[in-house]
Amino acid sequence: MEETAYAKLNLALHVRGREPDGYHRIETAFAFAEDGDRLTVAEGEGISLEVTGPFAGSLAGDDNIVLEAAHALRGRGQVAAGAALTLDKRLPVASGIGGGSADAAAALRLLSRWWRLELPDGALAGIASGLGSDVPACLHSRSARGEGRGDRLDFADWGLGGAPMLLVNPGVKLSTRSVFERWNGRDGGALGDPATGRNDLEAPALGLVPEIGRVLEALASSNSARMVRMSGSGATCFGLFENSEDRDEAGRRIAARHPRWWTLASRLR
Repeated sequence: MEETAYAKLNLALHVRGREPDGYHRIETAFAFAEDGDRLTVAEGEGISLEVTGPFAGSLAGDDNIVLEAAHALRGRGQVAAGAALTLDKRLPVASGIGGGSADAAAALRLLSRWWRLELPDGALAGIASGLGSDVPACLHSRSARGEGRGDRLDFADWGLGGAPMLLVNPGVKLSTRSVFERWNGRDGGALGDPATGRNDLEAPALGLVPEIGRVLEALASSNSARMVRMSGSGATCFGLFENSEDRDEAGRRIAARHPRWWTLASRLR
């Protein structure tokens, strides 16, 4: 069996305040690409994980969140069987598109089918919440409004399903914690329509990685780009396009001028 770990986008991300425990209160518009990492499972003794793909080298050790998700689900379901997992890591790590969270969510979906679990309603969501703020949204991988830490979800249709999109990353990892620590502390107001929203983490991320500005400029200069922003805490940026031809032309132009940048042409689910 296999499962796609769909790349996550924050169409907008408003930071509303900082809580006493150090976490930030946000309002965000989640959306998901049709593409992402790929997770497969086969019979195995215990739970194991092999990582392949272009970004496999960025993940090392036994603390991968996929293993954490697998062990949590195995314990919750009181499963005796094992699972040999293989993660084809196609998305860059620490890049603001939910790679690790999406991988963990894919593991929950995949293994619940593999082990034929019939858990009570909300059980997977409960496990997801314990794994990270973005994992609940990634578990469903559908457009939603997220509040709190981003884990309180209200599913919504932004009217963008099928929109051609281009993801671009300058090849630089960004620590989510470091970006949040540089937030200016000012509440810029509530999130309404994502099209008129903003990403309050863009400015602090630019302070750490100025090249993000070049990525945004490259996307904004493309024909028919209807929305251009940084996703999450960066450094990946996205452009939504009127048609796939303009998206593909933009991808070719950016790849030719910046061969070290990572790009992915896809569509919104």
